[in-house]
Amino acid sequence: MKEVKMIKNVESTNHPVSQNDVEAIHQPVGQYHIPVLLKEAVEALNIKEDGVYVDCTFGGGGHSREILKKLGKDGRLIVFDQDENAKKNVPNDDRVIFIPQNFRYLQRFLRLHKLQQVDGILADLGVSSYQFDTAERGFSTRFDAALDMRMDNRQTQTAATVLNSFNELELHKMFEKFGEVTNAKTLAKKIIEQRGIKPFTTINKFKQAIAEVVKGNPNKYFAQVFQALRIEVNEEIKVLEEMLMQITSVLKEGARVAIITFHSLEDRVVKNFFKTGAVNELEKDDVYGTKTESPFNIITKKPLLPTAAEQKINSRSRSAKLRIASKK
Repeated sequence: MKEVKMIKNVESTNHPVSQNDVEAIHQPVGQYHIPVLLKEAVEALNIKEDGVYVDCTFGGGGHSREILKKLGKDGRLIVFDQDENAKKNVPNDDRVIFIPQNFRYLQRFLRLHKLQQVDGILADLGVSSYQFDTAERGFSTRFDAALDMRMDNRQTQTAATVLNSFNELELHKMFEKFGEVTNAKTLAKKIIEQRGIKPFTTINKFKQAIAEVVKGNPNKYFAQVFQALRIEVNEEIKVLEEMLMQITSVLKEGARVAIITFHSLEDRVVKNFFKTGAVNELEKDDVYGTKTESPFNIITKKPLLPTAAEQKINSRSRSAKLRIASKK
């Protein structure tokens, strides 16, 4: 199968919006995505020729193809992607099993394929440039399209659904938490006011409706707003937490997990999970004053970042962080 070149990006990264998000409009359109931290992420897995590995975010298949190069004929690679367009990138290779589902169902589908544990897991979080640069998907502020933002077109909730149905407090908290919008309360109030006149349906109409409350750089402001909407529509933080809670039992002893994040909300969740083995902060034991020991050995005390050379080639990689841990 012909290799598809790829570009990776999250237009609306979080907390704060990264420089690569603002620069997204300068990126070429029409390529699937360039896999970020490719060498580092694949090497992190310590791949065995006959091992079983999982790529939770197949996308254009860049990381998967690199993993396959290191696998022997008896190795296996399980790849997940909820976007139906990703299936077009799956190589014609008997060692690959493509699962067209969200990685929140990791353990369920591994068991379906009679796999209890695996030798390594890779997840490259975020929005692929294919999604980002396809106007009708509604992820980008650069195009006028329906307010969609679904990574999985089979789900019913869209950005329009959120904007037209959430109450003022829910909108306020969403923009504050997921987009770190400084005037989230004012924005929420404006949305309630404007949708009372006419429901939101398209990107440009929405941007025009909230223009009065935009603060600072409009591009950055809308990136923050769209990020919050995207995270809410796709339940990105919840999905990540659900996946993380499964890997403890899915990984073999000594097996590694490598996760690439693009904004600090995700990175904080991953960092804390590797440190504690839980997605929520654990309370100290009142008797012994200790916390439960993590089931992971942390390989990266600080996250690995893209090199200056990679950032120069692919400015969208600038906010990427790779964290690696191994199962005790």
